[in-house]
Order: sequence, then C-alpha cells, then structure tokens
Amino acid sequence: MSAAIRQYLVITGNYWAFTLTDGALRMLVVLHFHQLGYSPLEIALLFIFYEFFGVVTNLVGGYLGARMGLNRTMNIGLFLQIVALAMLAVPAAMLTVPWVMAAQALSGIAKDLNKMSAKSGIKLLVPDEQQGTLYKWVAILTGSKNTLKGVGFFLGGLLLMAAGFTGAVILMAVALGLVWLASLFLLGQDLGKSKAKPKFSEILSKSRAINVLSAARMFLFGARDVWFVVALPVYMATVFGWDHWKVGGFMASWIIGYGFIQTIAPKITGHSNGKSGAVFWAALLAVVPAAIAGALMAGWSAQAVVIGGLLLFGVLFAINSSLHSYLIVSYARGDGVSLDVGFYYMSNAAGRLLGTILSGWVYQAYELEACLWISAALVATAAVFSVWLPERSDKPGFSQLAATKTIK
Repeated sequence: MSAAIRQYLVITGNYWAFTLTDGALRMLVVLHFHQLGYSPLEIALLFIFYEFFGVVTNLVGGYLGARMGLNRTMNIGLFLQIVALAMLAVPAAMLTVPWVMAAQALSGIAKDLNKMSAKSGIKLLVPDEQQGTLYKWVAILTGSKNTLKGVGFFLGGLLLMAAGFTGAVILMAVALGLVWLASLFLLGQDLGKSKAKPKFSEILSKSRAINVLSAARMFLFGARDVWFVVALPVYMATVFGWDHWKVGGFMASWIIGYGFIQTIAPKITGHSNGKSGAVFWAALLAVVPAAIAGALMAGWSAQAVVIGGLLLFGVLFAINSSLHSYLIVSYARGDGVSLDVGFYYMSNAAGRLLGTILSGWVYQAYELEACLWISAALVATAAVFSVWLPERSDKPGFSQLAATKTIK
C-alpha cells in the first residue's frame, strides 16, 4: 500500500468518525428538545450558531491549514468536537438554550475544520495530471460522509433510547477521543503546510475560478436548505401527520441515498465534469423544485408530489454537490490548497446559513410552495454563475493555471 493511499485512508477514517458523531448529535438535540416541548422552528434556531461559525471557520481555517499543516487543523477539529460533546454531558438543569447554542457553535467550528482539512488533504495525494482519479477520490469521500451522516441520525436515535441523552454524548466523546489519539500518531506531519507563509490578507481568494465556483456553491446549498432544514420536516409532521420518528427516519434514509449517489457521480457525469457539466446539472436541478411547487398549487396529491420530488431532487443535488466538490479541489492551488478550499467552503456555509434562516421565516409566512419557488430561483442562479467557470483540463499544471487567473 502506497504512502498516499495510507494517508487517504487515515483522512477518510477521521472524517467518517467525525461525521457519525456529527449526525448523531444533531438527531440527539432535535429529539431531546422535541421531547422537552420545543417547536420545530425553535429547535432549528439552536443550530444557527452551528452554521454561522461554519462561515467564519472556513475563512480562517484555510489560512490556519496553510500555516500550521492540515494534520493539525484536522486534529484540532476532532478535539473541539470532543469538547462540544462534553459540554452537553452536564446535568439537565444546565442544558439551557444559550449553553446548547454555544456547544453547537463549537461543533460547527470543529466540523468545518475537519471537512476543510479532509478535502484539502486529498488534493496533495493525487498528481495534478490524474484528474479522473482525483474526481473519484473526492466523490468517495464526499458521498461516504453524507451516507454516514444519515447513519448517524439513526445512531443518535438508538443511543437516545439505549443510554439517554447524557449517556449518549459521553459514549460518543469517548469513542471520538480514541480516534483523535490514533490520528495524532498516524496522520502525516505538515500535510498541506504552505512553503511560503501566507499572509492573513490572502484568505480572500484572488482566483476567478474559485470565486465563481464559490458563488455557485452558496446559491446551490441555499437552494437545498431553504426547504429542507425547517420547512420540509414541519410540513411532513403537520400535513402528512407523521410522528418525529417517521420524519427523522425518512430524512436519514434520504441522506444515506444522497451520499450513495455522490459516490457514483463520476460514473453518471462521465467526462462532463467541468464547466459544461456544472451548468447542465444545475439547470436540470432547478426544474425540480419549480415542478413540485407547481404540482402542489395545482392540487395534486401532496404526499406523492413531495416524496417523489424529494427523491428526484436528492439524486440531482447529489450529482451537483459531488461535481462541485471535485471542481474546487481541482481548481485549488497545490501550495496552500487549504486557502482556496477554506474560502470555497465558507461560501458553502454561508449558503446553508441563508437557507436555514429563510426556511423558517418563508415557511412560517408563506408555506412550502414559496420555499420551493425560492429554491428553484437559487439553483438557477447557481447555473448562471457556472457559465463563467473555466473548462477543466487533464493537462499538468491546470489547477495552478486556474488559480492564477484573477478577476481584473
């Protein structure tokens, strides 16, 4: 086994372990506070700091990765998640909303440090001319992460029933602590550390390709979360009459399937994995939420339309997401890769934050159809931005060339 593959397995293992606890923790918080009588919108607001600090962390984390090395930022992310879990292991009387929001903020910082480090690390393990291999490795990492996040939802529910809220978070903290200790010894030293010490002012990307892709990513994820985060679960509970176990189970299954599609995205897109592919798949995705909204307004069966539409949306969104995840790693510079990847995932987090806020407000004021129309508009905007992307090339030096093309 080559050194590159060994490091890829360590990075992937870290990412998998973190993702399981991240998905389980989200489900634990949702179910526990639902049992305490919180409304779905109030529960969603507990995660606002989780998303907000994702924006900040990705922006600063890329700089730290280039200065300190990705091994350190990944291990810091694992450690912060352990601290966040420990914060929730306090007596029930201390689990106030501000305390839980603070723990979620720390978990958000941990998650984005871990993700940025994992995605950036892969760039350094694959030669620049092997773009097909890079696409496959990124797709496997991204898809498996989302599949395990869905498994984490089930794990959270299981642990809540078996060990209670406090017991569940303690078990996850101990398990993740063992992973963290192993990572300290196994992950390559100074992975991704920039040869030239970057200045803090360099956290804002000067690459046209990175900026355009980042804008497209922000609108793409805003389009998902504007109806997926709050509106959809509340709609299923109120209109379909589903209990929280059925809603949670369906959402978890959707994420597992979504992750699987991401892993096989290279087989679906084939060689159409550059600018033309990004435009085509985004334009195709934009049709789905508009069609769901139109069908609901026409009086079609709500359950058939929403579930069927959600499954189709999941397939197309997974392809878009996997393609974007590959393109950012492909476009990023080899030296100081985390700066570009961190800036890009800052936009990803900004889109999730925007979608989360809009999802609660728009659904409460205008119902699900309005959320879907906004989703369609946001995806269409992502498609428009994708038109300005440079075409990908398998020639050596492509990523460096893309990164040096600046906006005049």
